[in-house]
Amino acid sequence: MFFEGSEKKIELITASTHGSLRALGSDFWTQIANLAKADIISVIHNQQCDAYLLSESSLFVWDNRIVMLTCGLSTLIDSLLAMLEHIGVDHVAFVSYQRKNEYLAHLQASTFADDIARLRQYIPGKACRIGHLDSHHHFIFTSNSPCLLSTQDNTSELLMYHISGPVAQYLTSTKQTVEQVCALLSLSKLFDGFDYDAHLFTPLGFSVNGIKGEQYFTIHITPQEQSSYVSVETNVDVNSPDNPIATQLLALLQPISWDTIGFNTPVIASAKPKNICLAHCTYPIEQDYQVHFGHFQQLDSEVLTPEFM
Repeated sequence: MFFEGSEKKIELITASTHGSLRALGSDFWTQIANLAKADIISVIHNQQCDAYLLSESSLFVWDNRIVMLTCGLSTLIDSLLAMLEHIGVDHVAFVSYQRKNEYLAHLQASTFADDIARLRQYIPGKACRIGHLDSHHHFIFTSNSPCLLSTQDNTSELLMYHISGPVAQYLTSTKQTVEQVCALLSLSKLFDGFDYDAHLFTPLGFSVNGIKGEQYFTIHITPQEQSSYVSVETNVDVNSPDNPIATQLLALLQPISWDTIGFNTPVIASAKPKNICLAHCTYPIEQDYQVHFGHFQQLDSEVLTPEFM
């Protein structure tokens, strides 16, 4: 069974002229999710953030910021354009839109080029591809709005492909529980003090959102053996020497290859599994705000299993 785990992502920051995004209410965010062909499964709140767990990934809403990720055959661009129309582009300080290349791109409703052609009718911006066309690559659009992004506004993405080992085996078993998956991922250690909301999908798949004050994390796992994929995103410091989150997750999930994307923070390479950095770059959004990209692969040779068709 195949599922397209590769995600699309939007981040939108409003100007001070706009009221609280949280005040728009759950009915509005239900409509926004539905436009992306996703449903809201559950939601958790704290004083700073509403975290919606979706059938196709996650939505986080702060007073002046939105982060939304969707996977599968979702149409996230429709959600973004609806937000821009409702909020009004004059009240938007910054927009970014990302897509990773899909395994079965021909099944998608649109391409990245299609999406940004529509997006540029609302807001100007620049777009680029990071990574080679014949390997993992990512498309990023950022608006031209003079947002003056805070240098303290740091986000890390860790994208893992073809996971292996005991945790990967458990994630494809038939007797999983949410509690056991959370325990195997060491969530209470990695994200100490967070409230989190987790869900197991049928027949396979796991998602979790976590919030603590203004901090957040989200993990989405597509464990199918022929196309396994794990995405991790957080504004917590994943390189902390006291709690190196990226290093610990890589050791647990043992991916054959992985990408790191750090918004104004590089994601430090892990020693386990033993690996080589195949490619990397730094891409400036603003003068003092950089995107750091790295593509890594295990040193050990992978033993392939033929997939009969």
